[in-house]
Amino acid sequence: MTDKQNADTIRAQWEEEARAIREARASKAGTNPVDAIASRTGLEFLQAVFSGELPHPPIGETLNFMPIRAEYGRVVFQGTPMAAHYNPIGSIHGGWAATLLDSCVGCAVQSVLPQGKGYTTLELKVNYVRGMTPETGPVRAEGTVVHAGSRTATAEGRLVDAAGKLYAHASTTCLIMELPRG
Repeated sequence: MTDKQNADTIRAQWEEEARAIREARASKAGTNPVDAIASRTGLEFLQAVFSGELPHPPIGETLNFMPIRAEYGRVVFQGTPMAAHYNPIGSIHGGWAATLLDSCVGCAVQSVLPQGKGYTTLELKVNYVRGMTPETGPVRAEGTVVHAGSRTATAEGRLVDAAGKLYAHASTTCLIMELPRG
């Protein structure tokens, strides 16, 4: 199989996986009450959101991306850039890639948190490697935890297409905190 055929096969698999996740969602986009977050481990919370048991974040609908999978220390999002995401110079706005990467690295940190803990981003660093257009097709942002302590955590993320071509990569530092309970 050629590299292009392999990329086309992966792209078709990604598109099918995203379609199946969209169809299986029982919930609408929305926010979750703090109790829904605090009463679960970080991974349990993410899996409830990703499965559709709890509302998924509205930003995904605005920017055409969605959560794909969450496991301990690793989270994957998928998005497809559209003309609505163009900047004035005719490529996909860097903020689109930054938002996907911020989502995957932040949620990777969330995935390792115990019940009752939350996080907030202290720092996000994004390196852009190449531009995107709608012809790029679906891309995946995969975040993995590098370090998770009691007060801070760090994670890295990569944004790639179906051929494995890198578009951007990021790192984050997050503050770990106790969540209020109602």
